[in-house]
Amino acid sequence: MIQVAPVAAFIGLGGNLGDARATLAAALLALDGLPETRLVRHSSLYRTKPVDAGGPDYLNAVAELATELPPHQLLAHLQALELQAGRERPYRNAPRTLDLDVLLYGAVVMDTPSLQVPHPRLWERAFALLPLSEIAPMRVPAAALAAVAGQGVERLVGAPWSTCGEAQCGAECQR
Repeated sequence: MIQVAPVAAFIGLGGNLGDARATLAAALLALDGLPETRLVRHSSLYRTKPVDAGGPDYLNAVAELATELPPHQLLAHLQALELQAGRERPYRNAPRTLDLDVLLYGAVVMDTPSLQVPHPRLWERAFALLPLSEIAPMRVPAAALAAVAGQGVERLVGAPWSTCGEAQCGAECQR
């Protein structure tokens, strides 16, 4: 059997319905439980106004995974987790309990009908770029951050929001 080296995949997490903080914390645990996947670290939580939509404010974060799953298999697992969290898709940009997006998958660039990597709107959205830059600053050009500086994203500080075993958000998760 050929040994596949894990790939660093960065996943955007978001939600604005129900107890979004608890849903995102549960999603982190579920990501860590995916086959051939390990949660490496996650960002702080960020609060943002909905983009191109209505509804309550969103909570957003980014998680880094080390995964051996191919991109489309990873996406299938993410969509299953969304469904388990009660995600519905009544219309584009509808409020949601949980949104999980593949932002980056190693150095892969792909454009298929079901998956685009890097995420097609990553470089336009502060709610994805700021948490990504917190845990992987070398992945986010300064010009990209400058371009989204006026989008009104608030980093939430205080008690840790996840239960992955790490006392400080943004650092590596402990086992």
